[in-house]
Amino acid sequence: MQDLSLIKMFINAGPTVKFVMLLLLSFSIGSWYIIFNKLILYKKVRQDSALFLERFWQCKNLSDAIGSAEETPLSPEANIFISGYNELQKLNKKRPMVGGGNDTLDMRLAGMDNLKRAVNRAAAGEMENLARTLNFLATTGSATPFIGLFGTVWGIMSSFHGIGQRGSASLAVVAPGISEALVATAAGLAVAIPAVIFFNNFASRLNYFENDMDRFTTDFLNLIERDVIGRSAE
Repeated sequence: MQDLSLIKMFINAGPTVKFVMLLLLSFSIGSWYIIFNKLILYKKVRQDSALFLERFWQCKNLSDAIGSAEETPLSPEANIFISGYNELQKLNKKRPMVGGGNDTLDMRLAGMDNLKRAVNRAAAGEMENLARTLNFLATTGSATPFIGLFGTVWGIMSSFHGIGQRGSASLAVVAPGISEALVATAAGLAVAIPAVIFFNNFASRLNYFENDMDRFTTDFLNLIERDVIGRSAE
């Protein structure tokens, strides 16, 4: 009676199939590490974002809001606001040196362009941080089935080579080698399926975060622009 347990099949497999299985194991460990990290991170990001936005719209001025932003470091909106606030501080320091303090509407709108670039650069950086390491999941989902298939093909080739050397093609001779080879394909799919599922899930969450950042960026810039135009009209 042949022992067809997974461990026994791995032990009896050839060196190439063993290498394939160990490679798949490394992909699996890496992908699950990323999955758990992202689940925890995205949950905290949503919590920090909700808290910051609630506090931001309750603040009477930007100086009050900066404290709330610094207390929610995982919020993309908070980090965008900090970048915009810092850019506003730089612009305010430059104004007394330009035009003797009597800056025109054109000068203020030129400063708005700098502010827009600053917040857009911050938003792009936040998206890059949130999406970091997701490419590994995409690679795992697309590559590991083929890696497993390679192990299967190689294992079957080795089995038929062994059949030729023994001169026997009975089921008792063929079954163990074929089973060992097919395990590589099953392992490849077992690694790929969770990676694909969670990659798609995280991609949809990234779209949610990006839409929220776009809304906040638009509202924040509109708030500043109304203030700039209002002060110039006085």
